[in-house]
Amino acid sequence: MGAAPQVTRGPGAYQLDDRFHDEAYDAAGRPRAAYEPVLSALAGADLSALAKAVDADVRKMEVSFGTSPFHVDPVPRIFERSEWDLVERGLAQRVRALRAFTADVYGDRRIVADGIVPARAIDGAEHFEPWMLGVEVPDWAYMSMAGIDLVRGAHGRLAVLEDNLRTPSGLTYAVAARDACRPHLPCEPPKHLRPLDGVYETLGAALRSAVPGGDGEPLVVLLSDGPSNSAWYEHRVLARRLGVPLVTPDDLYPSRGRLRAMLDGGSRDVDVIYRRTDEDRLLERDGRATWVAEVLLDPCRAGRLSCVNAFGGGVADDKLIHGYVDAMVRFYLREEPLIRSVPTYDLGVESTRESVLARLDEVVVKPRAGHGGHGIVVGPHATPEDREVAARRVRAEPEAWVAQETVMLSRHPTVDGDGVLAPRHVDLRAFVVSSEDEVSVPPSGLTRFGRDPGALVVNSSQDGGGKDTWVIA
Repeated sequence: MGAAPQVTRGPGAYQLDDRFHDEAYDAAGRPRAAYEPVLSALAGADLSALAKAVDADVRKMEVSFGTSPFHVDPVPRIFERSEWDLVERGLAQRVRALRAFTADVYGDRRIVADGIVPARAIDGAEHFEPWMLGVEVPDWAYMSMAGIDLVRGAHGRLAVLEDNLRTPSGLTYAVAARDACRPHLPCEPPKHLRPLDGVYETLGAALRSAVPGGDGEPLVVLLSDGPSNSAWYEHRVLARRLGVPLVTPDDLYPSRGRLRAMLDGGSRDVDVIYRRTDEDRLLERDGRATWVAEVLLDPCRAGRLSCVNAFGGGVADDKLIHGYVDAMVRFYLREEPLIRSVPTYDLGVESTRESVLARLDEVVVKPRAGHGGHGIVVGPHATPEDREVAARRVRAEPEAWVAQETVMLSRHPTVDGDGVLAPRHVDLRAFVVSSEDEVSVPPSGLTRFGRDPGALVVNSSQDGGGKDTWVIA
């Protein structure tokens, strides 16, 4: 095995750029210590054949997102122990604050009374649920499973780009990336690589702990829309690995104040429902109940059914609310945030709005209720015409949009279509599992990358792919 290749700033397959932090190489072009063995092994490998072998395994496992096969790159992303310790502590802290905020929203609203978060920001959130006001829900049940999107800018520090607290996807894709890559890498993984074996057990224990009253062995089911859901692959794998029935809306019906599910062994009362449906609101825009409200709300409000993640938690992953999370950590926990949010601006404040509109070429404008990277205008990469359209939309409906500072996402060596290593932008979907007594961060996550050169939107719905993520113990 030869030495890991250094890179230069001249012509070549892999080039550094001062605008972006590189995950695998330092500013001088030397491989970072954790990456040296991997890059050395890859230097002598047929990268095109490696990528094809991984892709073949992904297809054999039928890993898909929507109707498209999920793309996995063979080059792993690596976190050393010291940095992952920060991730664990920082995300656990963040989720504790978000849990407290959500319970406060449907309770006394102390954070509003103290002038930290404006009431309009809460009441205008798409996933604020008035029907949950006054309903007793343990704060941890709002986000038993959270997906936190971490990015690293040019300065090299991690920051939170988005919080996903309703139905975050990606856990099974992270495991699939490891399963597909490990047999084909031309080097052994590090001796102290932290395993993923316990991730499903951790989630399963959190689901079982949500049983109303906490007694007996609960019936937990996973509710999916079925094949029409883009994460149908994940739903099937999760149900199998968690050892719980997978049900669709047609399998459920209310009976005597309980929810019952038609299963292979007959119908049974459901105690905990892990809802992974696309419909995650209780109210239609015209004020009528959605189908999930009609089926699940009454048993939940009566305390006879726990829905995970609980209805109402989506108020905390609103993109405008994201701008207030650092303040929540200080308010509820009396601590400084260990990992800060990407600065996010409330365009409902006139002075803030005018300041942002004056520098649209520097910021990212997002629809407040958007997801999957749709509707985003990245100012530095947008045309003047696109920025003007964004400005008109913001002026017309300032409460419907937010702005964030542009983060020049870090880059990572990735096998491109020509079978050579090329830099691609990455983020990390990390997962946080909550139960009554514990907040845990599994030792991995789904590193997502943009497949096209320069692509800053890395979501799977925007043709992004995934990488195995190594955490060194």
